[in-house]
Amino acid sequence: MEEAFGVLRQFGFENDARQVVANLPEGGRKLLDVALSFVLKPKLLLMDEPTSGVSVKEKFAVMDALLNTLKDAGVTAVFVEHDVEIVERYAERVLAFDNGRVIADGTVNVVLADHSVRQAVLGVE
Repeated sequence: MEEAFGVLRQFGFENDARQVVANLPEGGRKLLDVALSFVLKPKLLLMDEPTSGVSVKEKFAVMDALLNTLKDAGVTAVFVEHDVEIVERYAERVLAFDNGRVIADGTVNVVLADHSVRQAVLGVE
């Protein structure tokens, strides 16, 4: 039981431990989802759009809390994300796909400046 409370503390839920999950804001529920997986002590965490459904004003706080906690624990994170603001702010390496094929691989600046990525993924000519 103490281990579970320790994980809740890592993610900032020490005051919400007895709270009904449905009463948490969407961003809090997203963080709690990751906290639940953290109990298993992963070395790698795969996330699909970790900020989907989170309000615009919550999304950066969610990602900050999430990635800071993962970094402190030495957990590598791989995430799929369509929100370019999130990619620009948090990704170290980006792979861009078009029709299941990798069309670019590199740093955020390099990939987002790539003409084929701008056309296929961002819809910019």
